[in-house]
Amino acid sequence: MTDETAPATQHPLRWAVIGLIFCATLVSYIDRQTVSVMAPVLCKDLSMTNTQYGAVGSCFLFAYALSMWLWGGVFDKVGSRLGYTLAISIWSVAEIAHAAVTGILSLGFLRGLLGIGEAGNWPGATRTIAAWFSNKERALGMGIANAGASFGPALAAPLIIGLQLTVGWRATFVLTGLLGILWLWAWISIYPKSMELESARPLTSNLNEKWNPSTLIPWPILIRRKEVWAIILARFFGDPIWWLYLNWLPKYLSDVRHFSMKQIGASAWAPFLAAGAGALLGGWLSGQLISWGWSVNRSRKTAILFATLLLPAGVGAAYVDSPITALACIGVTLFAFQFWVSNVQTLASDLLPVGAVGSIAGFAGTAAGLGAMIFTFTTGWVVDRFSYTPILLAAGLLAPIATGVLFLLIGSVRRLDIAPEQIT
Repeated sequence: MTDETAPATQHPLRWAVIGLIFCATLVSYIDRQTVSVMAPVLCKDLSMTNTQYGAVGSCFLFAYALSMWLWGGVFDKVGSRLGYTLAISIWSVAEIAHAAVTGILSLGFLRGLLGIGEAGNWPGATRTIAAWFSNKERALGMGIANAGASFGPALAAPLIIGLQLTVGWRATFVLTGLLGILWLWAWISIYPKSMELESARPLTSNLNEKWNPSTLIPWPILIRRKEVWAIILARFFGDPIWWLYLNWLPKYLSDVRHFSMKQIGASAWAPFLAAGAGALLGGWLSGQLISWGWSVNRSRKTAILFATLLLPAGVGAAYVDSPITALACIGVTLFAFQFWVSNVQTLASDLLPVGAVGSIAGFAGTAAGLGAMIFTFTTGWVVDRFSYTPILLAAGLLAPIATGVLFLLIGSVRRLDIAPEQIT
């Protein structure tokens, strides 16, 4: 079988594709981190309180959440090549336009536009990985994509602060926005124009599809399944943990630990580097367990449960005196979150064929964004009136809730039995 006729799950190009998705995710997190990393400066220059800063973050998350399910349908309809082209074009233009903000309203509007574009990344990544990788490799593929979500913020802190100190915060938005344009050139140059590889039947021994895997499954059928709601609700309760540190870590280090911008740039990357390790190890572990003969159900749940036990470690940051120890506690939490989410995101492709994965990822992403939006705005209100301690405690409770709901509703992780006549 030649490379040209091989299904995507055997095609060597799949590693270039996942490499590009890693880079797209990395760029998206650099772009969204510009405001949070420069928050101490922006809050001063634009006269923002913590509550107003939380509201600006919620503008991004509101648009991000509502757009996520739309992007899932877009990717399922037009494929990965065009879907990613549209998404990254929107978010790169929005990022560059941040250079022209004059106040809270214009900043909030542009954060919303950025959220609309960036909402396409995860439905696109999940669908593309489902199309190009076999079930044994999907969690690793998802882990590689999630590593971009970790290494992006790790790189963002020193990069953005270095740019801000050198050329100012307005030019920083322009330069980070241009990264997406560069990525777009590589994507269009490398990704196949035909959708045939995406829709080719995966060569996985345990799936035995009753329909062409690229067949679209209507969303009313999907949302009637409790297994789909298991993923949606797990993301609603679990993702606010990640967004808490993504949006608030630089401000926390400035407000509570009294770090300067240089100190933030020198230290805020470390917890996200730990997160990157968690993404890769989480994806690798469940795939390795499957290769050892474990069932998909046992492998995914073991990895998810292990991460859940580590996730509350961030609570310790509220009670230690040493900033280094606090960052270590946060690092354990972010390691565990990416370990957890790499496996949770893979569940959609374990349950359903490629043609439904983008939609499920979109639904779950919308729920994740709404949960994060509520938590982000609440964080600003609580910090203005009390402190970060109640927020860190609340974040510690979310992990067992998310996993408990997931395990309760999903039952055994297996291919769902949806009759072909239901989708015709």
